[in-house]
Amino acid sequence: MKTRIGIATVLCGSLALLSIPALAQAKLETGGQKPMPAAEWIDQSTGHTVMRLTPQDGSNAGFYFHNNPFLKAKGSEGDLMVYYHTDAKGHQLRVLNLKTRQTTPVTRYFAQVHGEIVAPRHREVFYQTRDTVYATNVDTRKTRLVYVFARDYPASITSLNADETVLAGSMAGQEARDILKKYPAKSDFFNRIYDAHVEHALFTINTKTRQLQEIYKENTWLGHVQFSPTDPNLLMYCHEGPWGKVDRIWHINIKTKAVRLMHKRTVDGEIAGHEFFSPDGQTIWFDLQKPRSVTFYLAGANVKTGQEKLYQMDRNEWSIHFNISPDQKLFAGDGGDAGQVAKAPDGMWINLFRPEGDKFRAERLVNMQHHGYKLEPNIHFTPDGKWLVFRANFEGEEQVYGVEIAKAAL
Repeated sequence: MKTRIGIATVLCGSLALLSIPALAQAKLETGGQKPMPAAEWIDQSTGHTVMRLTPQDGSNAGFYFHNNPFLKAKGSEGDLMVYYHTDAKGHQLRVLNLKTRQTTPVTRYFAQVHGEIVAPRHREVFYQTRDTVYATNVDTRKTRLVYVFARDYPASITSLNADETVLAGSMAGQEARDILKKYPAKSDFFNRIYDAHVEHALFTINTKTRQLQEIYKENTWLGHVQFSPTDPNLLMYCHEGPWGKVDRIWHINIKTKAVRLMHKRTVDGEIAGHEFFSPDGQTIWFDLQKPRSVTFYLAGANVKTGQEKLYQMDRNEWSIHFNISPDQKLFAGDGGDAGQVAKAPDGMWINLFRPEGDKFRAERLVNMQHHGYKLEPNIHFTPDGKWLVFRANFEGEEQVYGVEIAKAAL
């Protein structure tokens, strides 16, 4: 067993997370104790270092898998990660310095905060509380009002374009809102909203002029709205509902309003979803099953040509969500329990994937046997590609963790 003195391990570039001096790093069962005896340990099943990143002063949640939570360091101050914090006072956004482990509130306490959009160029966080959209600078904490939705237009922001001038989101018709209010559980509202074929709209908001524009309407459930990370005019969205019934993945040019289906079903029972952009904006990656629950792929469609690349994986390697490293050489998945669509008997792992030909070679990073998968881990690669960040409840309360991709040196 290796004894660490001073700096624990590198997380983002030249930045480091601090640990207790002269503390031997223990090899432990992840989640085998509640709470774990230390904030850092080696997962005894995988040999990889796991670290709790957030303080245990409440419940802490990472961002959804395709929403970037990171901001680059200013000088030597340390890279930052934005996350949600909830305690008896309420719900707010915080920022974690990945070098010092110091946390700082970004927003004041609200009953509800959502939106979770980081603007790395302007070092702001966009978020929404009820009908109001704000932007707060993470360095100065200066907050500005961006937009207030009309009472008869209860919409939600979900994405910011590449040049940070336009927000986007979707708005559901009244019947869909009534269904959500009456049936708050996803298992109850999901099929009902799809079957209702309520009109939905995609909209944009100019962050400077505060003008809202509806750019697309359809009598079907629209969601999963994401801007390209490189093309400020390209917006991806999906047809929500049972994946076996929808042609799910689309994009629209917000200037020309031209829409395009990005993947067409090729066999009966095929499903595709949980789509996300590659860092260079050239590919849309998504979970593909041909047919459902039988053969599993991560597929990528070129945004211009539609040409697809498929990587096959085993049932136990399937994940609720996937992600890609900044250099686009590695992929990762957050696993799933036996109740998920893959019906995997041994799928509760955080996995790293290395492409080999048309298949993935998987490496297990974290044993998630003590995690409740009703909480989706939602993995993110750190900016240097050396760690994966995820959320979990294996200590009893939701916290944000990191796992080092390189195995621990013992």
